[in-house]
Amino acid sequence: MSFQIGPYTFDNRLVLAPMAGVTDRPFRQLCRSLGAGMTVSEMITSRPDLRDSRKTRLRMDHQGEPGPVIVQIAGGVPEMMADAARYNVDQGAQIIDINMGCPAKKVCKVDAGSALLRDSRLVKEILSSVINAVEIPVTLKIRTGWSRSTRNALEIAKIAEDCGIQALSIHGRTREDRYLGEAEYDTIRLVKQNIQIPVIANGDIDCAEKAKMVIDFTAADAIMIGRIAQQRPWIFRQIDNFLSSGQLQPEPAVEHKQKWLLNHLNNIYAFYGEVQGVKIARKHINWQLSLYKDYQTVRPALMQATGSSAQIKIIENYFKQMLPGGSPGRHKSTGNRVKLSG
Repeated sequence: MSFQIGPYTFDNRLVLAPMAGVTDRPFRQLCRSLGAGMTVSEMITSRPDLRDSRKTRLRMDHQGEPGPVIVQIAGGVPEMMADAARYNVDQGAQIIDINMGCPAKKVCKVDAGSALLRDSRLVKEILSSVINAVEIPVTLKIRTGWSRSTRNALEIAKIAEDCGIQALSIHGRTREDRYLGEAEYDTIRLVKQNIQIPVIANGDIDCAEKAKMVIDFTAADAIMIGRIAQQRPWIFRQIDNFLSSGQLQPEPAVEHKQKWLLNHLNNIYAFYGEVQGVKIARKHINWQLSLYKDYQTVRPALMQATGSSAQIKIIENYFKQMLPGGSPGRHKSTGNRVKLSG
């Protein structure tokens, strides 16, 4: 089952959450290849003085990706946000997403991200400024509110709909909650019952059964997958199959996981260059190989490797022990969910 934003129809209802430091072009491509129907760029600042930095340029790179190109922008000044939207459209953005959901202190302390939820007047000014500045769809990502005592997602959602926002993503926590505790879906359900634009539910969706439960309970048009995709990027394929057939897919074979990881690492090296690529690859290696209970036996060598060829060789040898002819019993996945950052 698909869903639509403006003129764009997506293959399914599964969205990769934009995560700073994670959802770069190589990771978006990986998740699209494994079943994500929609991906969004890492958060890009609205500050014009940072547009020419290497970090921002890489975040704006969508070369070779299937469209539509969706760029998330962040900031708290309406005029700057409008200018950032126009600039990114000129660079090829086909949908602009506004971040009012990030709980990070460095974002909130400059009155951006979820800090904006404290000021509905400013929210309206920013949304109106951005929507009036561009001729492409504009979407919004929020949390349920600034604090547990001020869950104002419904108020913000109605403002967004009135301004012309074409889809709304809601993380089932307040800014105060950060990523602690459990996400709640009652607020998302309430919002969906009271607005007409598409709603995307986000928060703690970490398996196929949970995905179906959230869709059934909230009636959301789509669901957004975040931190679990860092560890199990193939979760999109599993969820899509379960939603369409009701059948749970078995865990992917070890050889598939090896292929996906090595292809992803090679894309990281090509995208960032050897030196930076090796450093960035470490977190992705940690996330995926932490599934195996004896990963700690090779982790030190992987973290100390200073070249891409060394990283690849260690990983190939590690997987070789799990493939036929090796010792798969020693490498059985723990099945435990690992606490992830981001």
